[in-house]
Amino acid sequence: MNADTRRQIRENAQYLRSVRPLDPEEIHEYVEGQPHPAVVRRVLREEAFDLAIVEQGDGTFVPAPEEPLSVRFHGVESFPTPYARAVEDLLVEEFGPNWHRGDSGDRLRERIRDIKERYLQGASVEYDRLTALGYAIYHLPDYYATAQYLLADLARDGLLPSRLRVLDVGAGVGGPALGLLDLLPEDGLLDYHAVEPSAAADVLAHLLETAPPHVGTTIHRERAEVFEAEEPFDLILFGNVLSELDDPAATVRRYLDFLAEDGTVLAVAPADRNTAIDLRTTERAVADDGPATVYAPTVRLWPHQRPGGECWSFDRKSDIAVPDIQRRLDDAGGGTGEFVNTDVQYAYSVLRTDGQTRIDISPDRGVHAPMADAETYVTDRVNLLAIKLSPDLSEGEGNPLFLIGDGSEATDHFAVRTDASMLNADLVEADYGDLLSIQNGLVLWNDDEAAYNVVVDGETVVDRAR
Repeated sequence: MNADTRRQIRENAQYLRSVRPLDPEEIHEYVEGQPHPAVVRRVLREEAFDLAIVEQGDGTFVPAPEEPLSVRFHGVESFPTPYARAVEDLLVEEFGPNWHRGDSGDRLRERIRDIKERYLQGASVEYDRLTALGYAIYHLPDYYATAQYLLADLARDGLLPSRLRVLDVGAGVGGPALGLLDLLPEDGLLDYHAVEPSAAADVLAHLLETAPPHVGTTIHRERAEVFEAEEPFDLILFGNVLSELDDPAATVRRYLDFLAEDGTVLAVAPADRNTAIDLRTTERAVADDGPATVYAPTVRLWPHQRPGGECWSFDRKSDIAVPDIQRRLDDAGGGTGEFVNTDVQYAYSVLRTDGQTRIDISPDRGVHAPMADAETYVTDRVNLLAIKLSPDLSEGEGNPLFLIGDGSEATDHFAVRTDASMLNADLVEADYGDLLSIQNGLVLWNDDEAAYNVVVDGETVVDRAR
């Protein structure tokens, strides 16, 4: 098919799309040489994003929705079997049907150990073929789940258009990509671009073969620091990659130039202490010094204030079922659980450049005390507006304990519930990122942790404020 034929199909589609459903059987009659309707249908599918059309069950095409993306999401129980099989296809191709046993199993297990150790040490990971396959076994399932939770939240907030252009920086083996594909409704249009220079791109390319016809995918095999975008993106993802960059703040600032005016940056990091704190450091460098602002979760509630606490902040969701590829590799290595990774917990930052925030409120000093002034009211009871920034850190041992913040804190604040009552139940029941009104909380200094404790007891009332 020549370029002129494609141009004529496009022009006819542009003219007819607002008149009636686009039927390839009809359009082929208007094109010089009358290409087969199947050829017309293929062009319409390939051009669907630019033409803003979606294919219907009867084979015709209609204008895509103009309202924000609407998704159905009720959590993640397991990693989808088709994706696990696709990963295993690569393992069988590389090592044979007994990839999890013998020398190949030993090599995979040793490489996964090395990946985990390097993460703990904050060292970089070199992504050769073996590393990419080990990473897919161990991390792809939980990164898939993480992406689904975060992207579903953005969609519920109306931040993702139905015609969505996405840039996935450091896309790895494809956790965010697959999570996004499975969230996308049939009438959603996606133009997905991945920046991934390593061998992980080969795994990603294999997994993206399952993408439906209305999804366009492009992999840019170059380093994040040198990639140049030609068009703005509605969503730019940094999924578990910032800790591997030499200057993450500079890289994020650079990519803000590739963001649409009403676009969103989503940065995700593992929940371990170093990477989660590093994420907040990058967030503060980009947001508090400009040009971005924090949309969620660590919203700056008080104008002209910036946080200074350590902020090891992360969310936690229910574990997913053990993927079969993990179970097989683990069983062949002794069945200790060392190669099973079903935890879904992560740190994240949502940034925008239009000033929009998930929590839009102006605190009143006459009613609420800013955490920036905590030193002046130690041993006093005060009212606070606070964002819940962690799951229960006590993990069932002792009083429930949660990191909280208001964007002004110079030192970390923790809310600890010492007396349970209906009046303070929202401290425990609120979701991560929720805004809480804490009335009559007792502020104490915790010398052991070098932090402030807000004691929630029988005299304290906690309400979700939104």
